[in-house]
Amino acid sequence: MNPEKCVGSHHPKWFGLALQALVILSKESVQTCPSAELAVYLQSEATLLRRILATLVKGGILDTREGRDGGYRLRRDPHAITLAEVYTVLQVGDPLYFGIKETTGSHKFGLEMNAIFCDLTAEMDRSLLEVLGRYTVGQIAERAHDCKGSMLANMGIAGS
Repeated sequence: MNPEKCVGSHHPKWFGLALQALVILSKESVQTCPSAELAVYLQSEATLLRRILATLVKGGILDTREGRDGGYRLRRDPHAITLAEVYTVLQVGDPLYFGIKETTGSHKFGLEMNAIFCDLTAEMDRSLLEVLGRYTVGQIAERAHDCKGSMLANMGIAGS
């Protein structure tokens, strides 16, 4: 088993922030939105959010528009973007794997347990992706009753 497959490159917090931003961008009243406005609305650091959004652009989930009316927008219909796709694009790291791996030693038994833990966490990841694959950004947006167009406009996030 290749250990690199068991370890992602980004913090799990990225997934939560990405989903919230995608829900906002999925609203009909929001055609494009600057990262600074999204960061204020999500109460997040703008630089961190820009890194997350840039990853989503590279992954084909978002587009960017430059200029006065610039910002980020969904590349596809929100009902066509699964949460599994977002999770995979972000390559979210698994803190459980890191914690378990730290408990194994460099001796033969530790190396064997490390390989077993890697197999277990890979199976857990597949199960997680299966669950996330059942949901779309559009479905999450429908469930987010507090994310209404008028409220977004009051927060300064209006469609461009």
